[in-house]
Amino acid sequence: MMNRLTNSTSLSPFIVKHQRGIWDMWRASTLAFIALLLCNSMQTQASSSVEEQQWKPAQAAEWSAQFPWIVGFNYAPRSAINQLEMWQEETFDPLVIDQELGWAAEIGFTMVRVFLHHLLWQQDADAFSKRIDKFLAIADAHDIDVMFVLFDDVWNPLPQLGQQPLARPGVHNSGWVQSPGAAVLGDINRHDELEPYVRGILSRYGQDKRVAIWDLYNEPGNLNAIAYGNVELDDKPMYSLNLLSKTFAWARDENPMQPLTSGVWRLNNGNWRGADKDDDGAALFNFMLQNSDIVTFHSYENAANTNKAIQSLKVLDRPMICTEYLARGRDSTFESLLPLFSSNNIGAMHWGFVSGKTQTIYPWRSWVSVIRFWDGLFSDEPNPWHHDLLEADGSPYRLSEVEFIRAQISGVKSDGRIMQVLEFQVQPW
Repeated sequence: MMNRLTNSTSLSPFIVKHQRGIWDMWRASTLAFIALLLCNSMQTQASSSVEEQQWKPAQAAEWSAQFPWIVGFNYAPRSAINQLEMWQEETFDPLVIDQELGWAAEIGFTMVRVFLHHLLWQQDADAFSKRIDKFLAIADAHDIDVMFVLFDDVWNPLPQLGQQPLARPGVHNSGWVQSPGAAVLGDINRHDELEPYVRGILSRYGQDKRVAIWDLYNEPGNLNAIAYGNVELDDKPMYSLNLLSKTFAWARDENPMQPLTSGVWRLNNGNWRGADKDDDGAALFNFMLQNSDIVTFHSYENAANTNKAIQSLKVLDRPMICTEYLARGRDSTFESLLPLFSSNNIGAMHWGFVSGKTQTIYPWRSWVSVIRFWDGLFSDEPNPWHHDLLEADGSPYRLSEVEFIRAQISGVKSDGRIMQVLEFQVQPW
């Protein structure tokens, strides 16, 4: 057994070392605490500054009056597995885009929601802008307005430029990537690296009439627990709120003619998670609603629950757009939701248009291998499709859906402005 040290002289180096260790730990924890306080203070200041510039309800209503009923979809061409493959020079495909937006115009859709990516701007801002210009020209030729999304917290948190992965058979959105992703989002000191991207896009297109809306951040704080939980950030909502606050401030400073928004999305049986001040998502939820010029939201629930969610948002007295819906297996359908949206003068943008490399015809649960195997025993193709409207050749998945959408759009136009007869003609690829 080792002898106990009893001599005070021999103890002194140990005591000094121990005291220094305690001091270092105390100093580190104190500095971290101070940094957190400073971060929170900056967020509060930024939030206050942003709120002062938020559009008044009357200004938002005036903007909304310029548009007919907004009805459209979240768009990526069938040839792209994600937003990087959509926009990179080697895979940007204006011919497919023109064909698909032509199909959309024939049905009567008026707007598309399209995701950008910061890596493309950082790689070559000028070249990226030229492809955006080309896309806007195509959309404009088909009388389709554009809502751009700058950041996204959903799916793969490790985005990389270059050749994108092949689609995993039978898996929903297996290649979609986040922006900025975990490496940048999880380091608050790197958030300012994104300022040139936000300002560059807003300064170039902030007065462009072909751009209708800026959706600054899609589903901030999404943890992607099943698909990517093992590589996701701890305390992700905190980092997302910090970036969202800065993004609103940068965008406001560019003074665009279009409204700014970030849509609430955590809906559970018609109740907004975050509406309760004690909920862990309350800070993000409140910030998004308190700073958006128009109210945008996601609902993949049935009509009754969606209506409940809508009623709780109406008190804000701002124009509303549902920027994501359609999950057929959950009774989130065109037939159940479009009448609800149109009767409340709420814009409607479902997820997906032409079935392609994103594979969003498969349900979210396809990420669970056992469930995917079980579903595959009965059919190579899910029944019903989860998202998307058209087959790759432009023919409808369900003709009745296309006819219903066309009738809804025509009915609103006949009630409000101009009656326009739309003839859906399939143009094979």
